[in-house]
Amino acid sequence: MTMNSQGRSTTPTEASSMSDIHTVSGSRGLQQREDLIFETGCVNKTGVDLPKPKGVKPRLGGVARKRPTDLPGLSEPEAVRHYVRLSQKNYAIDLGLFPLGSCTMKHNPRLNEKVARMPGFADIHPLQPQSTVQGALEMIDQLATWLKTLTGMPAVAMSPKAGAHGEFCGMMAIRRALMARGEIETRTRVLVPASAHGTNPATAVQCGFKVDEIKADKRGRVDMEDLKAKLEDSSDIAGIMLTNPNTCGLFETDIREIADLIHAAGGYFYCDGANFNAIVGRVRPGDLGVDAMHINLHKTFSTPHGGGGPGAGPTVLSEALADYAPVPFVVKDEDGFHLVEETKGEGEDAFGRLCAFHGQMGMFTRALTYMLSHGADGLKQAAEDAVLNANYIQARLKKVMTPAFDGYCMHEALFSDAFTAEGIETLDIAKALIDEGYHPMTMYFPLVVHGAMLIEPTETESKAELDRFCDALAAIAERAASGDESLKGAPYLAPMRRLDETQAARKPVLRWVPPEPESLAAE
Repeated sequence: MTMNSQGRSTTPTEASSMSDIHTVSGSRGLQQREDLIFETGCVNKTGVDLPKPKGVKPRLGGVARKRPTDLPGLSEPEAVRHYVRLSQKNYAIDLGLFPLGSCTMKHNPRLNEKVARMPGFADIHPLQPQSTVQGALEMIDQLATWLKTLTGMPAVAMSPKAGAHGEFCGMMAIRRALMARGEIETRTRVLVPASAHGTNPATAVQCGFKVDEIKADKRGRVDMEDLKAKLEDSSDIAGIMLTNPNTCGLFETDIREIADLIHAAGGYFYCDGANFNAIVGRVRPGDLGVDAMHINLHKTFSTPHGGGGPGAGPTVLSEALADYAPVPFVVKDEDGFHLVEETKGEGEDAFGRLCAFHGQMGMFTRALTYMLSHGADGLKQAAEDAVLNANYIQARLKKVMTPAFDGYCMHEALFSDAFTAEGIETLDIAKALIDEGYHPMTMYFPLVVHGAMLIEPTETESKAELDRFCDALAAIAERAASGDESLKGAPYLAPMRRLDETQAARKPVLRWVPPEPESLAAE
């Protein structure tokens, strides 16, 4: 069947830029314009009408409100449309490739979600008698066993809520170990590489240590000469906080020597495990001399992450720190599984408690489901595929972009802005990616690379999707190299154009204020 085109053209007779098209509604095709809920709703409207209860006396007493709340009211269809339209303006892993480096959103298998919603996991309460949640405690214990096996570490603290919380846990265990040695007053210096995550030095300071930065060498790794110079007087060394693979997407090839130097100096080795997804099943951090390492379950083992949560950051500990793991932790005896809740008896050496309960049950369930569905060989393949995908992107784009360092990368490809013409910046390239339908990559980080662009595809993307992304970014890179000034106006096709990000950061408008009535404005 063919379309009848007699008497009319089936193609536009005049090409025009989509950015020049203006609509009366403010919408752009299926991208609906949507105002704030305060602007669309009104106080005298509601989606549900309930009769005033009879024979019930108010129990608020003197704290009852004297005036209306002025909350916006919407009908049921209006409320549904409001949130659906907002969701259409958001980028998601279910929509396309997520190129952010270091903390990339991974695919979340629906199997994980189904298991997390099973009765006995989703509907339990942390204050239930432990005899009624034996299955849940066994699940936590089994996940802990997997984490200890994959890292080659004898102990793990399950309660940290996310990566930074896990860092805090590891450094507090180190602090407690130094206290047990009677050296907490003298060992106050923590070495942190220049390419570290920003949370590393912040965590060290939060735990009462002083930060001493280690330079990066020309290969993007720890400068060993600078490290050795920092250790010449090692009497005040508490330890090192190092990410491996590091934030430049590179494996620290000198990591065994680094661990030996730190231990010889009397310090402890904290490893930031945010990038464990690049080596899981291939390398055990415990074999590298690591004393403590947090694991982002939401990155390595696929649980949801973003928007401030949820997350989970269990922290594995070496034999030197195992006794200082915080409570609570799961143990098994002849009566079954139970939680050690006190810092006396079984947990007498623990540094204390990080949070009220055992951790993120939903994240634990999802992570263990991912592990069991993949198996040990599947986890190893996932890490290998993540590294393969990143190296494929680097190989595809190095013809038009400038790799930050020579050689192969690990889980993420890092580029500098050296290929761009004068006046074109990393920000312009990132904004142009929005017009191509992609979330921008990580920009200007790590700081050791000028105009950095950090891309992490993870293991779940197909070659076809990687090619689509590379084709789009390569085209933008060629425009940037030629000095195409139109890049500085991107994005053109987004619901909102480029904002003043400096003003948004320094003077954010966080509260909606109703406009003044016309009568007051006239006065």
